Order: sequence, then C-alpha cells, then structure tokens
Amino acid sequence: MPPAAVIGIGCRPFGRYQDTTVREEAVRAIRAALRDAGVGWEAIGYAVGGSMSGGPADTLVADLGLTGVPFLNVFNGCATGSSALSSAVHALAAGAAELAVVVGFDSHPRGAFSIRPEQMGLRPWYGATGMALTSQYFALKIQRYLYEHDLPPRLLTVVAAKAFRNGSRNPNAWRRKSLSEAEIDASMMLSDPLRRYMLCSPGDGATALVLCRAERAARYRPDPVYVAATAIRTRTPGSFEVLSPSLSIQRGPSPTVAAARAAFEQAGIAPEEVDIAQVQDTDAGAELIHLAETGLCEHGEQTDLIDRGATELTGALPINTDGGCLANGEPIGASGLRQIHENVLQLRGAAGARQITRPPRVAFSHVYGAPGLSGCTLLTR
Repeated sequence: MPPAAVIGIGCRPFGRYQDTTVREEAVRAIRAALRDAGVGWEAIGYAVGGSMSGGPADTLVADLGLTGVPFLNVFNGCATGSSALSSAVHALAAGAAELAVVVGFDSHPRGAFSIRPEQMGLRPWYGATGMALTSQYFALKIQRYLYEHDLPPRLLTVVAAKAFRNGSRNPNAWRRKSLSEAEIDASMMLSDPLRRYMLCSPGDGATALVLCRAERAARYRPDPVYVAATAIRTRTPGSFEVLSPSLSIQRGPSPTVAAARAAFEQAGIAPEEVDIAQVQDTDAGAELIHLAETGLCEHGEQTDLIDRGATELTGALPINTDGGCLANGEPIGASGLRQIHENVLQLRGAAGARQITRPPRVAFSHVYGAPGLSGCTLLTR
C-alpha cells in the first residue's frame, strides 16, 4: 500500500492580493483543506510548510490554534511545495502521526524574481553576466534545446495558448482570459525566443493539503487519493544549473531525470501509464523540456505529441490542466502544491469545466527549483 493519502485540499485564488495578505490566505487554504477532509486542526499531528517571502509557515499556528503540533519550515525554491509534501509523507510512513497538514504560500512583487547568487551557493559573477535575470537564462536554455532536438519555435506559442485556454476554465487562476496564438505571437519579445505571454509572472497564492496514513484513509473519505511516490533529487556533476552562463564539458542529466525515475520506480508505475501531468512551466520552453526529462515522451517527440493534441484536455496526456505557472503565476512556495491540488481534483472527477475527457487513474507532477533541484510526485486512485 502507498505510504499516505490526500484526504483534504484547499486552494486560494492566485494573483496579486490587494485586500488581504498571503498569510491570511494560507490560513484560509488550511481551513478549506481541513473542511474538505472533515477534521479539525486539533486532530493534526504533524505539519510542514514553506514560503520564500511570506514568512515562516509555523507562525500560522497563531491563527489556527496553539496545539503544540510539530511544524517544520521548508524552502527549496520552486520545489518547496513538493519538498514539504515529501517530508509529510515520510513522517506519516514512519508513524510520527496519523494526520498531517502541508501548506505552501508566497507573495512576490511585480517584475522578475529577485535573486542573490551567493545565497544559492553560486559565485557573485553570476549576476554580472546577466544570468540573474531569469528570462535570459530560460531563453538561452530553450534556444539550445530547440536546436539540438530540431523542434520548431512555434511550439512555444502553442504551449502558451493551451495554458491560457486551460486557465480560463480555472476559477483560481490569475490569468483567466484565453489568448489566441496570434495574440501571443504579437506580444513583446522579451528574451528571444520568449515573448511576454510565454513567461510566468511572480505573484501571490496559497495551497494546503491534509494527508493521512494510507491504511486509515477510508475512515475519512470514500474517495481518497493515494501518494504512490514522491522523490526529490539534486544535481550531479554536469547537470545544468539554473542561472548558469556555461555548460560542463561533460554534460550530465538534469535532477528532473533522476527524480522522475525514482518516483516511477518507487510506485512501480511506468511513464506510459500516466493519465495526466502537471510539469514546471515557468516559461513555455520549460514545458517542452520537462515533458522529455520526466520520461513522458522522448526528446524530439514533442512536435508530434503537441500537433496531434495529446497534451490538451481532450488528449491522451493532458498537461498543465489548470493553466500551469503561465496562467496562475508563480508564488514560489505554493506552486508545487497547486499542481497536487489540481491532480487530486482531476482524480476525483471534480475539476469542473477543465475535467479531462478520460477518467484518470494515475497523475504525475513535477517541479524544478533553482539552482538545481527537482521534485516529482505520483498520485493514484
């Protein structure tokens, strides 16, 4: 049996908060997840949370209740949510508690993410090269990838259009207006080949989950979603670092390759069995790259996959069904759990207007955090 199950979910609308704070929204997300699970805060025996700039997650107990619950703070860049989930799953599997809460939240100002290379174990000259502006790094990476695998740049437009189309069906998405491919192609070029609508925006958001030990799941709800596997991996020699202005002479695989492989092996599930997937799409090019690095397709197969509509809601392998980072923006602490929230809704058959055509049994999620860390999770019914 899998180690844990998701029995409650809560997600607050993503965007830029004006009349509330991200901390207040994190509390609301937790309370929504508790209601969904049918349990009270006093029943929670373990908690994990993460945020880059929203403050320590453990301080949320001031609003939720001073129960003395063990509460860990986690930060792993864009993989914060996935890492918090992994920590809670391991705690439940070890018998530390029966019920756990996982929360991710963040709030970022307008513009590009502010990065301090020295805090990431990188040299100060990273900033001087211009790579601390993430759009430049993303652009160079996808330029090389398109060339190496003979992929047409038009795929970036198709990926972005799909994201906004899916986001228009998601009441929690920040960008809820569908954009045509022509509108995307007419938008400002920011870092060639990435245009304005091919990059996500830093923003605000909060998501929470309630987990329980898998063998107790049926006590709480008739339709639990099981965490079949969760894996976190960091980079190895030759891996390409986020923000890096150069490549190793001996190039190694991405942490995504190792994390995905570990998750599939743990679950005893093959990539071909995945019915729906959420992958890191900080830019449109990232979705193309991560489709292959996770094993969901081969490098160079993305053109055929996308052109035959396989990644659409009605396709054989729907990708980023809630609009991904492109439509939701990226509050760093919340993004990974937003993916889990979406996959749980889809597995329950409760995703509304964006519910995929085929009833899903296996859902996959992937995140990537700077400078080189990946988290992958498999959920099953």
